[in-house]
Amino acid sequence: MPKQVLITGGAGFIGSHLADLLLRHGHRVRVLDCLLPQVHGPDCTRPGYLDPDVELICDDVRSADAVRRALKDVDAVFHLAAMVGVGQSMYELGAYTSVNNLGTATLLEALVERPVERLVVASSMSVYGEGLYRDADGAEVPAVERTPEQLRRHEWEPRDLDGHVLCPVPTPEHKLPSLASVYALSKYDQEKMCLLVGAAYGIPTCALRFFNVYGTRQALSNPYTGVLAIFASRILNGARPRIFEDGLQRRDFVSVHDAAEACRLAMTAPAAPGGVFNVGSGAAVSVLEIAHRVAAALGRPDLAPEISGRYRVGDIRHCFADITRAQRELAYEPRQDFQAGIADLAEWVAGQAAEDRVEEATRELAARGLTA
Repeated sequence: MPKQVLITGGAGFIGSHLADLLLRHGHRVRVLDCLLPQVHGPDCTRPGYLDPDVELICDDVRSADAVRRALKDVDAVFHLAAMVGVGQSMYELGAYTSVNNLGTATLLEALVERPVERLVVASSMSVYGEGLYRDADGAEVPAVERTPEQLRRHEWEPRDLDGHVLCPVPTPEHKLPSLASVYALSKYDQEKMCLLVGAAYGIPTCALRFFNVYGTRQALSNPYTGVLAIFASRILNGARPRIFEDGLQRRDFVSVHDAAEACRLAMTAPAAPGGVFNVGSGAAVSVLEIAHRVAAALGRPDLAPEISGRYRVGDIRHCFADITRAQRELAYEPRQDFQAGIADLAEWVAGQAAEDRVEEATRELAARGLTA
């Protein structure tokens, strides 16, 4: 049955793809988005890729009046509005806390007065900190962290108390959070607030922990966007991709089309309410390999990655998804082939203009003592 759906942050990367998908399934889509200049450029105009059938309310999720207007006659809400970026969150604490935490509280206060059939909140793999590790005996190791002393010695791999390197394994939802950045803290706050208020007021709610989502429409001039887009922006400007540590840190890269499908499934799955679900590909790829693949896809294999041998405060070593719960309870299955996905991204990027602001962002982090 067609529904009226609200997507906060719906003019952005994941939200706009979700809007397309929901429209194809016959739903009506309304978007609440402030068109943040860092994401959408200084003109703050409606993105050309946003389907004309999407109703856009250009306003702030922290505005109670705007949220109430956006919720009129709505059946389901996808809460995607957030400031994104681990590094930036460590020095723009007020902005991240205001948009992510206060914005979520403002939405929830409105939902208490005007409940919906389903609330889906976008969380992040960043809440895990380091992913799950096992020791040499196969036992799970809780609360893995790398010490500043270890990082200064360029000992990148997490170790046990005896100094043995630990083995990274797929991270399931039961892994306890380890909040290594203000961004991670705010995303965990978003998901817990939504689940808590949803349970208290009878609003069926679930949280999706997105891993590294990639695809078209990422903000190429935003140096705090996804790593594939950052690499693509550098290469597009004839610069080598810059990699922290040694490049062998592993991540889970999932297509934005699969992420959007996970959202759609979460809107109706009977088992979703009250749950937290990983949304990833279930595969691990090194950041170094990603840099080489993106350069090759853009026709610039000569732009070999620059390995910095430095680290950023808040970064983790390995984290990739165990997607068993989403497969079982949401019927989620990632379908986008990774190589084909990179090719699609490269084709789109080739027609874009991007301002390479990586150097600027790196200097900002270094000036604040957030890299070493």
